[in-house]
Amino acid sequence: MKYLEKLESLIVLSLLVMMVSVVFLATIELGWTIIKDVITPPVILLEINELLEVFGMFLLVLIGVELLETVKMYLAKRTVHVEVVFTVAMIAIARKVIILDIKEVSGLTLVGIGVIIITLSGGYYLISKNRTGRGLSFSDKDTKDGD
Repeated sequence: MKYLEKLESLIVLSLLVMMVSVVFLATIELGWTIIKDVITPPVILLEINELLEVFGMFLLVLIGVELLETVKMYLAKRTVHVEVVFTVAMIAIARKVIILDIKEVSGLTLVGIGVIIITLSGGYYLISKNRTGRGLSFSDKDTKDGD
């Protein structure tokens, strides 16, 4: 069991290093995109598609940062905080809505996205409302104690 725990720690640490690399590279790509869009004519003015690209990339980096936080917390405490997972999901769906071309999407898809937004919002509200002093999380320790 001890070797399995060490292997798990090594895997999670590897994931953390890879996630840091990806978030760093995505941040550089975002900066390069902004610089490139600002210096191309018309200078300093961004077109709508450029703005949508920048906002989408910005939210993508933010999702990466939140996932990085989740992996860090798992490495430190061996718990996954449900509130953080909901936050990542809400940022991801917000990114999808921002970059969505409504002309290209069916009405049923828009209804589905709306249902996802309402469901995530409701879940986040319930988790925040019912959070106790120790926080609401799922871990091996919680299930062994009978919580």
